[in-house]
Amino acid sequence: MSVASWLLSAGERGNRVTRLDRRHRDGAAWTAGNEVRPLVHGVSYFAELVRCVRLMRAGDLLLFTDWRGDPDQAMSAEGIEISTLLCETATRGVVVKGLVWRSHLDAFAFSEQQNRHLGEEIEAAGGECLRDMRVRLGGSHHQKFMVLRHPGRPQLDIAFVGGIDLCHSRRDDGDHHGDDQPQPFAAAYGPRPPWHDIQLAIRGPAVGDIETVFRERWEDPAPLIRNPIDRIIDALRREDTRPGPLPAQLPDPRPRGSHTVQVLRTYPYRRAARYPFAPEGERSIARAYEKAMARAHTLIYVEDQYFWSVDVAACFAAALRANPGLHLIAVVPRCPDQDGRLSQPPNLVGQQHALDHIRAAGGDRVAIYGIENEAGTPVYVHAKVCVVDDVWASVGSGNLNRRSWTHDSELSCAILDEAGDPRIPLSVSRFGDEARFFARELRLELAREHLGRAPGDDSDLVDPRTAFAAFADSAASLAHWYAGGKQGPRPPGRLRPHDSPRLSRATLTWATPLYRTFYDPDGRPWGLRRRHRF
Repeated sequence: MSVASWLLSAGERGNRVTRLDRRHRDGAAWTAGNEVRPLVHGVSYFAELVRCVRLMRAGDLLLFTDWRGDPDQAMSAEGIEISTLLCETATRGVVVKGLVWRSHLDAFAFSEQQNRHLGEEIEAAGGECLRDMRVRLGGSHHQKFMVLRHPGRPQLDIAFVGGIDLCHSRRDDGDHHGDDQPQPFAAAYGPRPPWHDIQLAIRGPAVGDIETVFRERWEDPAPLIRNPIDRIIDALRREDTRPGPLPAQLPDPRPRGSHTVQVLRTYPYRRAARYPFAPEGERSIARAYEKAMARAHTLIYVEDQYFWSVDVAACFAAALRANPGLHLIAVVPRCPDQDGRLSQPPNLVGQQHALDHIRAAGGDRVAIYGIENEAGTPVYVHAKVCVVDDVWASVGSGNLNRRSWTHDSELSCAILDEAGDPRIPLSVSRFGDEARFFARELRLELAREHLGRAPGDDSDLVDPRTAFAAFADSAASLAHWYAGGKQGPRPPGRLRPHDSPRLSRATLTWATPLYRTFYDPDGRPWGLRRRHRF
């Protein structure tokens, strides 16, 4: 397998200004020799995060970014809250630095107050947590990662990257009964919305790349907020708005595993106050998907919060048209997270157009599912996962929508495993690339959960072609049980065929402009927009 045929070169990233690739002596835009472990569900991630953070001592370095942080979010069954965990860590002499999105006003159902309070508590304990509004108009900082460095103990260095915020509703497990601390949500998900998500635990040289992502943002000399009224309010509150110095960056951890990791990002193009590390923006998440889809031959497996935008769907549709044997499985939320008469239709517009585009290209080779728990309550799919031909895998914060590919800040990782998977079929790629253990096992772990299978019960799922049929059979069985009045035992599995409500022409007329400008805006330079390029 040629790594360069799947991953972006430094030139293909489209951002030669960033230190991310220039810092590698061999000029590669990725690092080899990493150990990557998927942490499926918030319970798994939070428990591992608490364990690792408690090993830190004076002089160590903890860096984090977040979209939303709720200070009282419980991280474990014993009830330790995220603010307590980070504050105790700072009190021990660990250097704690954080960047959380400043957020829009709480009146618009965002998280301004929560993010401010988390920062205040960390600052009071001796750490530094800044609210960062260096975004494009209407945009957000959506990166969610944590970097732990240990001078003199590099074997403990670790980074966590994915889609899980340090906030309410995220601490759910495989049973999907929801978090004891829910956030307001669409009524269909009940009082404790079940939540499906994933984070990566990464050890090895890639930790240095992820730390570099944080340092580039932290060292941006632009003001954290440009609004003059907000700046006056911050001054009256004596809020910290000037990033303090960071310790010198340690050498990258030594290789320790078989995983090659490429760090992928989105930054928008901003006419004023351009990012010094991405003056034209960066769209390497979009470009990585386009490159991987061009090699897809047998199965694209996707889990995503949105799957919006025809521009995003285009590379999937092109792959389906080019390869008559290619199938696509997508797991998405059964319902939007908002159900208001005015807020729900814009949530549906982009998905309706995107899925119509993909289905027109792939026909019955395209299967879209939602999932529910054993009680029949929909599970909100917040994961951002893609596996192509059991070779290339991606996990991160970037969704399959135009906002995530062009407009907000995002961070994802593409993973290629040097270790081949010994299970048959050894290869499903037209290029002869052997299935990789990480990508295949990630797909199987997620499939077993959605099909209600025990660990190891996946002999019919190993081959992506029979896996497609197994998904369809499971969803059909559950649909038949519902259609028959739920007579007899409930069939195993959680898959329900996903059919978005069709919007009327009148609704599309008013909801489409709102969707394009507010829900799924475009952060590309005008030249790329006109050419529909990333």
